[in-house]
Amino acid sequence: MIEIIFQKNEDATDFYGYLQLFLASSALSNKNILQFEDQHIVKINIKPNMKEHLAIIQEAFYQFIVKSKQDNWFRRILADHYYYQDVEEQQQILEIIHSILEGNREDLAAFVSELDVERDLKATISQIFQENIAFSFDSFVKFRMRPLMNQLAKYVEISIDEYKMEQEYQMFIQTLRDFLSGRDAKLNQIHLLLDDGVHFFDEHFYEIKRPDLTRMIDRKLLFNHPVYVDSVTIAPLLSIAPSAIYLYSEEIDQPLVRTIQNIFEERLILNSIAVFYNSKRQFSFIADEKI
Repeated sequence: MIEIIFQKNEDATDFYGYLQLFLASSALSNKNILQFEDQHIVKINIKPNMKEHLAIIQEAFYQFIVKSKQDNWFRRILADHYYYQDVEEQQQILEIIHSILEGNREDLAAFVSELDVERDLKATISQIFQENIAFSFDSFVKFRMRPLMNQLAKYVEISIDEYKMEQEYQMFIQTLRDFLSGRDAKLNQIHLLLDDGVHFFDEHFYEIKRPDLTRMIDRKLLFNHPVYVDSVTIAPLLSIAPSAIYLYSEEIDQPLVRTIQNIFEERLILNSIAVFYNSKRQFSFIADEKI
């Protein structure tokens, strides 16, 4: 028999729920959660030498920790060590943490490449089950999981930095939207080609040379935002304030395209580079025909 002692009935109940998912009901004792004073004990009857049952119990214990406890620990680290008390802010940071853990943020995962929470947690769980047939969950967390808590704290630290950067970026984007709002368009359309550099064309597909673009830039924009505003692309677009921007690129996920999209929103129309050259040829053909 395996006995796991919990201080909180909620934890005992949650863990038992995972056991029910992973073990057949016949493998469980008749009274699986026994209350003893302020303690709650989950008892699991397994047959001797049934290693597959032990492996299943360990997996249930792992899932209980990851799905029922881990976010609470992340929130506690955020509140106690970084003073993020707001639930909404905590949730936004948690989403970044999960994106790293799930392998969706390779850029951030590089900062924790030496860590493997799943591997280390499963190894710690296996060790406690090999050494004990009865143990306290809260003592397990306090002593055995101390190195893992340091790992979780590292994920929190990286995610907070990313959250701050995202907040600054959103504030920056909103500032530029405010700058754009109400400005008169110097040109109705801009064709922006991202192909071996950044190239501006007017509505007749005539290229706007760099000196002309530079003269169009509103100096207040660069004066107020000297570090953040890209003087090659963003500053000319904001200064011209076109009603429509036709952007041609084969890499629509690149940061520059995303920033332009976030600022200009419905004014932006995305196309491939091939569409640009086809449109330019068609426009030139029509223009020649009129001549």
